[in-house]
Amino acid sequence: MSLQRPRLEGEPPRPVSFRTESYKGGTFFPPTRQSWGELNYSLSGVVEFDIEGVCYLSPPHYAIWMPPDTLHEAWNQHDVRYVTVYVERALCADLPGSPQTLSISPLLKAILADFAARDIHLPASAEDLRLADVLVDQIRLARRCESYLPLSGDPLLEPVLNALRAAPGDRRSLAEWARGMKTTERTLSRRCQDHLCMSFNEWRQRLKLVAALALLEAGVPVKDVSQQLGYGSASAFIAMFRRLTGTSPTQMRGG
Repeated sequence: MSLQRPRLEGEPPRPVSFRTESYKGGTFFPPTRQSWGELNYSLSGVVEFDIEGVCYLSPPHYAIWMPPDTLHEAWNQHDVRYVTVYVERALCADLPGSPQTLSISPLLKAILADFAARDIHLPASAEDLRLADVLVDQIRLARRCESYLPLSGDPLLEPVLNALRAAPGDRRSLAEWARGMKTTERTLSRRCQDHLCMSFNEWRQRLKLVAALALLEAGVPVKDVSQQLGYGSASAFIAMFRRLTGTSPTQMRGG
C-alpha cells in the first residue's frame, strides 16, 4: 500500500501528479484556471466541460487536454469515476497548445491504471518517474480532435444538432433533415464536414454513444437504452457500442 499523502487541491505538480476520484451525479466544478497543464480522463460516466466558452464532452476512452492558464468549468449529470493528470508548465512546451480531445492509447491507460492501483499521486522513485515521462510522451503523441462531439452555430446545422441532442433516438435521415430545413442533402452534408469535421452519421453515432453512457450509468437496462436511441434491436446497439468503445455495454457498466 502506498504511504503517500493525497495531492492537495491547488498544489503544483512535481513534475507530474495524479488524482483519481469518484463524483456523485450533479457535481459542479466552478470556473478556474491553473498554471500547469491538465489531462482529464473518465473511467466511467461522462463529464461536460465549458472550456473558454466551448462545450466539450469527456466520455470513457477519450481525454480532455487543457494547456496551462486555460479557463474551464465542469459538471457531471450522473456518477463518474475520474482521473486527472497535472503536468508542470515546463513539460507542456511540446504538448498541444490549445484544448483538445485526445484518443487514449492502451499504454497511457495502463500507466494510469498502475498508478491508481498503487495509489501513486506524486511519482518519487526512478521507475515511477520514468513511467511519468512515458505518459507525457503519450499525451504528445495521442490522436487529437478539437472535441469528441463538436457543435456549430451554423444557421442550417445548429437547429438539427440541437434537435438530435434533445432526442438522440430520432431516426430521420440527413435527407429528411435537409427537407425540413428547406435545403439540400448535399448542402447539409457539406456543412457537417466544414463545421464538424466529420459526416452527419459519424456525429450522430457519437451522440448516441454519449447518451448511451449516461443511460447505462443511470442503471437503464441495455434493451431499454437501445430502444430509446432508436435501434431496431439490442444487438444492433451492442454492435455499435463495441465498435466505438472496444467493449460491450454490460462490461462498461461493470467497470
